Amino acid sequence: MASNSSLQKPPDTRIHTTPGAFPSSPAQGVSPTVVSSQLSLSQAVRERKAEYTTSKRVKIKVGTWNVASLSGTEKDIGGWFVAGKGVLDSLTGLSLGGDERVDESTQKTEATVESVEEQEARRSKKKPTVPKNDPGLTPSGEEIGIYVLGLQEIVDISSVTEALRPYNDPHPAKKWKRSIAEGLPPGYQLIAEQQLIGLYLVIYASSAITPTISSVSTTSVGTGLGGYMGNKGAVTARIVLGETTRMVFVNCHLTAGVEKGSLERRNWDASQILSRTKFDPVYAGGGVMEEFGEGIGEEDFGFWFGDLNYRLDDIPGEDVRRLLMLHTRNEYGKAQPSKSKLEHELANDESPTFHHNLEAASQPSGDDSSSTYTAVDSLSGHYAASSTTLQSQEEYDPNSDPTSLQTTLSSLLTHDQLHAQMRTRKAFHDGWREGPIDFLPTYKYDVGSVGMFDSSEKRRGPSWCDRILYRTRKDKQDYEEKVRQEELAKKKDNEMKLQGVVEAATDEAVLFDYDPDNDGADDQYDGPAAKAEVVVTKAGFEDKLHLEYYKSHQRVLSSDHKPLDAVFILDYDAVDSDRKAKIHQEVARELDKAENESRPVVAVVVDHPRDIDATHTDPGPKYEGVDFGHVKYDHVKTRNITIANTGRVTATIGFVDRSAEPGQPHGVAPPWLSIRFDHASDNSNSNPGAVQVYTLQPGDAVNVEFTLLITDLELVRRLSEGEASLEDVLILRIHNGRDYFLPIRGTWLQSAFGRSIEKLVRIPEGGVRKLQHQRPAGSSHNSHHHHHRDHDDKENDSVKWSAPRELFRLTEAIESLTERSMAEWGMKGEAGEPPWQEDAAWPFSGFVSEIKERSVLSERVREGLDTNQPFTELFPLESGSIQRLEAVSETLVQFLKSLEDGVITEELWADLEKGMVEREKAKKPCSTEDERMLILDALSTAPAHSVSFTFITFMLSHVANEIAPVQQQLQRRGTATSFDDMEAVQQSKDDPARLRRGKVNEAYSTIFADAMVRFPTTLTGKARKATEVRRRHIIEVFLKSSLGDSL
Repeated sequence: MASNSSLQKPPDTRIHTTPGAFPSSPAQGVSPTVVSSQLSLSQAVRERKAEYTTSKRVKIKVGTWNVASLSGTEKDIGGWFVAGKGVLDSLTGLSLGGDERVDESTQKTEATVESVEEQEARRSKKKPTVPKNDPGLTPSGEEIGIYVLGLQEIVDISSVTEALRPYNDPHPAKKWKRSIAEGLPPGYQLIAEQQLIGLYLVIYASSAITPTISSVSTTSVGTGLGGYMGNKGAVTARIVLGETTRMVFVNCHLTAGVEKGSLERRNWDASQILSRTKFDPVYAGGGVMEEFGEGIGEEDFGFWFGDLNYRLDDIPGEDVRRLLMLHTRNEYGKAQPSKSKLEHELANDESPTFHHNLEAASQPSGDDSSSTYTAVDSLSGHYAASSTTLQSQEEYDPNSDPTSLQTTLSSLLTHDQLHAQMRTRKAFHDGWREGPIDFLPTYKYDVGSVGMFDSSEKRRGPSWCDRILYRTRKDKQDYEEKVRQEELAKKKDNEMKLQGVVEAATDEAVLFDYDPDNDGADDQYDGPAAKAEVVVTKAGFEDKLHLEYYKSHQRVLSSDHKPLDAVFILDYDAVDSDRKAKIHQEVARELDKAENESRPVVAVVVDHPRDIDATHTDPGPKYEGVDFGHVKYDHVKTRNITIANTGRVTATIGFVDRSAEPGQPHGVAPPWLSIRFDHASDNSNSNPGAVQVYTLQPGDAVNVEFTLLITDLELVRRLSEGEASLEDVLILRIHNGRDYFLPIRGTWLQSAFGRSIEKLVRIPEGGVRKLQHQRPAGSSHNSHHHHHRDHDDKENDSVKWSAPRELFRLTEAIESLTERSMAEWGMKGEAGEPPWQEDAAWPFSGFVSEIKERSVLSERVREGLDTNQPFTELFPLESGSIQRLEAVSETLVQFLKSLEDGVITEELWADLEKGMVEREKAKKPCSTEDERMLILDALSTAPAHSVSFTFITFMLSHVANEIAPVQQQLQRRGTATSFDDMEAVQQSKDDPARLRRGKVNEAYSTIFADAMVRFPTTLTGKARKATEVRRRHIIEVFLKSSLGDSL
């Protein structure tokens, strides 16, 4: 289970990552040049850090408490954590240097502090349990700049319902936050909070410190049930203080239990917290965000605290319990109920084992984890009877008195699991350390008692379960260097052994012997340095950290754990934001000046021709990009720009892949746009797919021509339906300079091409351009326009024509122009063979007109179709009938091929082919007339398609009769009845005119079968060839002359 929250992050510059996961890759789409420039700026500003930083000192109080999900514990939080109350100096190493403690604000002495007996007697869940009139012995109140509190078990994690809860219940955390806020001095503000089931971490800072805290990030890692649930784990926060110092706070609750498996699981929990904790990237200021989020170990100062649950090894818990109660009973007056209970516990079932272990407790534990204690015949005179009373710690030097509490604690700490794991490098060994422990174990007490260790049936052994560890960046670096040196020594040792030195381990002057199980055993992490060392932070500043206090609050009675806190003094450099901003501006100006003088700079000038069809009349600022104006189907439009090197250095330029929308083609330019420079590129001989670059010397310029052409029918359909637009942005990359973004746009003019017959028969009179300004169906609009659009849509949805009007106009024009072309040829007496004699497919192929001339005329034909203008008004006067006929014929074939579903759709063709296959199998050929009727009958289910088919075949038959006529030689159809008749039939088949007509029919059928009939593209091989023959046949049937089937 993991969660994350982030506070005080610049919303426009943050890089989104997933805390608790592996570091993310650099942000997509970030220009390396821009990042480099920003980092260079930050680096230059940092070099002048002495000018905008000031030395600061802040006290940080870190507290931890397992509240055991007991009600009333929140009443004590302000007393012990904020006010520093509840410390029992007689059971700690804390000393104020005199016999009296005086609170300067109240002038009350220690004599007025509530006694232990009175405190225990009045304990209530509804009131604080800290002693009355306690002035507080540790730094408190406004003296502390940052309060960091970690709580465990704010809910009952032993409950299956709570342990498996998939979300955090916020109500307990709100209760605690309210209690903490009430206990703090005025002006303290919440910096961060994070909850994971029963774990709760909260950070407050004074009004002076709060503005200097940034890059706050919190996260949680569950290591409980299944290794991920939140009944165990950690909640963590990262803050940056003064823009210079990174601090991490880890509040954890590790696996409980005294078994060896529990110890190993605690170590595993810690390793999981380390590996899975990830914070958001640090905001470095100036719009710069670090590329990756950090984990634990990358901070300048780390604080790890909570219920770590490490116990005492190799010593019976009951012996430890009884031994420590010999000290705590001194805090009770005679004849008090608590004192009597404690004395009873000490007198009950005392055994020689207890006495022997009192002596053994003062001896360090051996490395053998399986060693045990046994009874001995003699025992220490100091502990000879249960009635023995240890002298108060105040009466002797605790370091020299064998019966003092400090001596007892020192002997017990040699059995502490945490210190053992640190020494053997199994957990918390990489630089973590702890202040001196001069206070009683924090667990486990009877609730409501100052000094009664667990008197329940379980009688759990006392342990220092609750700990506060800390580490500086230097601590971690020192450890890593030590490991590196050890690895080098071990490597050198092995190398020398391989060279034949038999007794390598005995030659200490030459060889290096390394034992990972024993080396480092003497490392001590449980005491702060006598003098705070300088720590160089990640940002390059010099800080110092000193542990001032590390104490438990023995007189807090509301939980079975005693709360624990530590006060640290941090000396750090803080950024003066105003001064840094001023220096940032100065550095930016200097860098800009230097960069402008050294980087390439180009100017882009866009040519804005005044096209006769450019009708962008929308008011507003002048369009700075390339505007193609009105764009038509299959119509070439060009625009030009000039790129000039206006800088002082050579400029290398080229268009690079743009950022395309999802589903759109990538590349330098969209498919409908081509780019051509007026001279060869630097890498013109390289891979054609490579980005072409061009070098311009200072003062040089290059012309770039953009050509727009729309021929892709799918794009035509999407443009006509309003699903696509002719807008894009090209990226001109200037090497080592800034990118130039060049907008491209055009306005699509509606076209009849690319539509279906069903759509074309609904186009109103006036042509498809009449739909130009109508909104696509389904577009939103205001109610007034919506009403009119609905009315228009209903009008447009009705069928206006029996077949597309464009088809009627094209076929009619071809018939007329064919007759006129043939007449003109005869009247002008042109030399050579006429074009219809040269190519059987003419006028639909085998063109005699020039491509350029025909292209201009074809464009006029398409314009006439889309605007409903007469072709004769659009054709140039100098164009002849043959040129016009070829342009119209070519346009017809192009139009038919562009139809979305063809004249004969796949469904219609399936029915037609099915009938043809059945007749082929039955071997019952039909007459031409019968076959025509069968075809028309099959097409009758789609009236518009049937009429369109009739228009086309009638026109083809008419043209074929004009250019390849056949004279009537037989008066009737049927079988010859005489030898002369049979000879006439044979002669008619061999007639050149009839043979030529057959070639014309075949050529026309081939062209128009491909343009008109749609069939599945999945067909291959013989099946495809047979289908192609059949679809040519249904066209050819309608081209045969009335002389019979012989054609």
